Order: sequence, then structure tokens, then C-alpha cells
Amino acid sequence: MLLGMLALPFPAHAARRFDVRAFGATGDGRTLDTAAMQRAIDAAAGGGTVVVPAGRYRCFTVRLASDVTLVLERGAVIVAADPDRDAGRYALPEDRGEQLYQDFGHSHWHNSLIVGDGVKRVAILGPGTIDGEGLTRDGPGARWRKQAGERPLSMRQMTAEEIARLEPDAARMNGLGNKAIALVDAQDVRIEGLTIARGGHFAILATGCSGMVLRDLTIDTNRDGIDLDGVQDVLVERCRVNTPNDDAIVLKSSFALGRAIACSDVTVRDCIVSGYDPGTLIDGTRGRTQQLAPDRDRVTGRIKLGTESNGGFRRIRIERCRFERSRGLALETVDGGVIEDVVVRDLTMTEVTTAPLFLRIGDRRRGPAGTGVGAIRGVTVEGLRATGIDHRFAATLAGLPGHRIEDVTLRDISLSYLGGGRPVAMPPELADAYPEPSMFGPTPTWGLWCRHVRGLRVEGLDLTTAGDGRAAIGLEDVEGAKLTKVTRSD
Repeated sequence: MLLGMLALPFPAHAARRFDVRAFGATGDGRTLDTAAMQRAIDAAAGGGTVVVPAGRYRCFTVRLASDVTLVLERGAVIVAADPDRDAGRYALPEDRGEQLYQDFGHSHWHNSLIVGDGVKRVAILGPGTIDGEGLTRDGPGARWRKQAGERPLSMRQMTAEEIARLEPDAARMNGLGNKAIALVDAQDVRIEGLTIARGGHFAILATGCSGMVLRDLTIDTNRDGIDLDGVQDVLVERCRVNTPNDDAIVLKSSFALGRAIACSDVTVRDCIVSGYDPGTLIDGTRGRTQQLAPDRDRVTGRIKLGTESNGGFRRIRIERCRFERSRGLALETVDGGVIEDVVVRDLTMTEVTTAPLFLRIGDRRRGPAGTGVGAIRGVTVEGLRATGIDHRFAATLAGLPGHRIEDVTLRDISLSYLGGGRPVAMPPELADAYPEPSMFGPTPTWGLWCRHVRGLRVEGLDLTTAGDGRAAIGLEDVEGAKLTKVTRSD
């Protein structure tokens, strides 16, 4: 792509153009081009465009600068170097004090391939590719002393050795990179038209950022896709994200910056998320060999709010998205935050690997002393069509005694289950357990199960199954429910 034909999101950056080859980059796939790439970015700082022509550019950590647009032309690939065989290592994870309330990966940004710390008016544009070949998907868990609800209940069967392989000691992370793109405290960011493969723990992690647009991205990765933590004013649109091992597009509100920050004014629209075999979205084969994610539950690939939820979520819109071979939509608060004013419209789901819809208030309270129980209120889900749903898990709204989910509207919902369930006992509350649709085991009903809810409105619900021994709908401790236009077929 010629730079002159590219509409830059920040037009002032077009005034100065810097080709990375003029700064010594080779793009031969063998030579380390980190220093040359950094020289070009530093030269463009304050207003310029860095152009990466076709080629394979092996790099360790590269730091963005304000008022820089980085353009990866067609055929250009920035390849994450491998500390085990390349002469170098990634930047060390920065020291921001003791990080107790979120995992290592959420708490550090500098140990990444491309880093933007406090930058403004930056863009990373395709149509080129970022290949995280030398990144690791691993990272230790939180150092929270309570250690409740840290891992999904599906991991109880794993040995200590198996967990240690997934969550190595923090000292082992020195020199490793575990994110393709990491942004912290950044403003006015555009990431458009890229392909990201093998993105490590996060293909894109944005924390405490504002004014972001992520558009027309293809992400096919081995753990999380896009993580937006404590962000404001963000648009994610027309992205394809394949993440069988973890969440595809996930909003969080952790304590990573030392304070509770709400995730607010975020729109996700016209995206496709999936849980196909790694790499098979990019190559077009959409493989289905992998059945389980590392947590020993079925493949993931979903849109989610949570699990980190200290600051809460406000004014979230999720529209016209498609879920393929994924766990469905999850809205979770377990660390004291409030989820409110969420509107979900026009979702299509096929081959749903757990529940098509999961709303959960939990009592993990991973946060400082005084952290309370969160709330969910003011959620509308309309125009949801889901087929091929795992028969074990109904669409679930699960609050807690004394902490009901409030004011939820389900409108024009169609759920088709595979069938085959049998009656089960009412599950325990599991208040401080890690939230997952599978946490309760097979749900007591097959279509819709609600417990501890106030103000439920169902306006058009069609439930079908190939045959199930449970009731279709169950309401436990539900106050003020109004269900109209409900049909069921089993």
C-alpha cells in the first residue's frame, strides 16, 4: 500500500515520512531490527509516519512515541523475537509496587512487543501483520492473600505441576514478552487493518486508555484477544477474533493502576468471535480439533465483561456481533464493581460451548479492605439467536441472597439446545467461586434459569431442545418477573 493512498486517522502525521529501511532495518526475517525500528519511531516523534515495507522484521520491545503513526504495508510482518535463540530480550516488567489484585499479565505493559505508555495521538495501521512467534502466553496469578475464586472450578482436577506450567513464578518472566501490543494511560489511539497471530497472553491490552478505535482487525491467537481494562470512550468494530483458549473481546476494570477505574462508554459492534483451532481463522480452515481450553472447560472465544471488576462497567453497547463455537456472552461482577446501563442487540451464536447468556454477581471481592459485593442493574438483551447450545447450561442469571440482579429485559430471544439433559439437584450458591457458566454444573432447567433476580422482563422467548428431562424455565427467588410471548418445544 502506498502511503499517499492511505487515509491517516491523524492527517498531520503525513507531513513527515520515515521508512524503517532508511534507519537500518533489513526485513530479512533473521536480523534483529529492533534498534532500527526504534530509531525510526523516535525520529517521527512529535508528528510523523513510520512506514514498514514488505518483509519480516524480527524485534524485541519497541516503544511508541506520541504523534506517530506506524504503518505496516502489505506483506510487512513484525515478528516477535525469541529470547531463547535471538540475541536479546524483552523490556523488563515495570515496577509499580505490589500487585495483589490482578494477574501478572494485567499488571505490566513494558514486557511486550509494541508498547505505548502515556502516549497520545498514535496509530498502528495495516494491512500488514504482527506475528508473536517468540511471545509466551504464560504469566503468574495474583498475589492476593485470600486466594478465593482465583481459578475456574473446572481446574480443580489439574495437578500442581500442570498449574505451575501455566502460571510460572514472576522471576521467570524477566526477559520474556507476553503481549503483542500493550497500551497504558494512552489517549487518542487507532489500531486498524492489522492481522495479529500468536499474540501471547494478550494480543492487545489497553489499560486506563481513552479515545480508542480498534477497527477491521483479524486476531488469531493462543490466549486473550482484545482486553480493555478501565478504559473510556472506546469503539471496537468489524474485528474478527479467534481465541479458543481464552476470551476474544473482554472488558475489565481491575486494580492494575492502583485504583478502581470504571470501564465506561464502550461500543463493540459488527464483530465475529470464535473458538476454532489456533491459526485456523487466518488460514481459513476453521478447525475443530481442540475441544477444551486450558481451564479444562470447552473452548472459549467469547465477549465478556469481567472477571476483574473492581471499578465496574457503565454505558456498554454490544451490537450485531456473531459468536462461532464459543462460550457465549458473559456479564460478571465479583470484585465489588457495578454493571449498569448495558444494551446488547442483534447477536447470532452458533455451536455455543457453554451458556448463551450468563449474568453473575459473585462475592470474590479481590480488592483492598472494604471492597464490597457488586451489582448488576439496567441490562437489556434483545435480538439474540443461538443454536447448537450445549444442553447442560441454560441461559443463566445468578445473583446472590441479598444481592439480586436488577432490572433485566430479555426481548426477542431464540435459544435452540442440543438436548439430552437429566434432572439435577439445585446447585449451591458458590458465592466466592470463579464465575463461569459451568460453575454450577448442569443447570436445574435447560432453557432459562434465574436465581436472586428483581425486575425481570421477558418479552418474546422461544426455547427449543431435542429432548430434555428438566423443565424449560426456572425462577428461584425472583421478584417482579413478567414473562410474555414465551414458547417452548421439547
